Amino acid sequence: QVQVVESGGGLVQPGGSLRLACTVYGIPTMNAMGWHRRAPGKERDMVATISGSGRPDYAESVKGRFTISRDNAKNIMYLQMNNLKPEDTAVYYCYCFNPHDSTAYWGQGTQVIVSS
Repeated sequence: QVQVVESGGGLVQPGGSLRLACTVYGIPTMNAMGWHRRAPGKERDMVATISGSGRPDYAESVKGRFTISRDNAKNIMYLQMNNLKPEDTAVYYCYCFNPHDSTAYWGQGTQVIVSS
């Protein structure tokens, strides 16, 4: 059974940092993975992705502040978020793509609140 679990969210002041983790059970993490977020009243948007070969891609709004990485040995993907802004407040979701059944498996999300 495949399970994807996000962790690391919380309340942080503007300018602060958080590191989100996405732990995957049941499938390897060496394929495409990524983070999306849904801000209050808005649609879900891509934040960062990492390809099977490790190439990262970022939304313009987070470039230079967020870093996506992955530890395949531990089956965990990370999102390091620095210099956080109130507009980064959202529920953050991660996914892991399984090429064997062409399915992207999503987690339930973790809440990030940036506020003073």
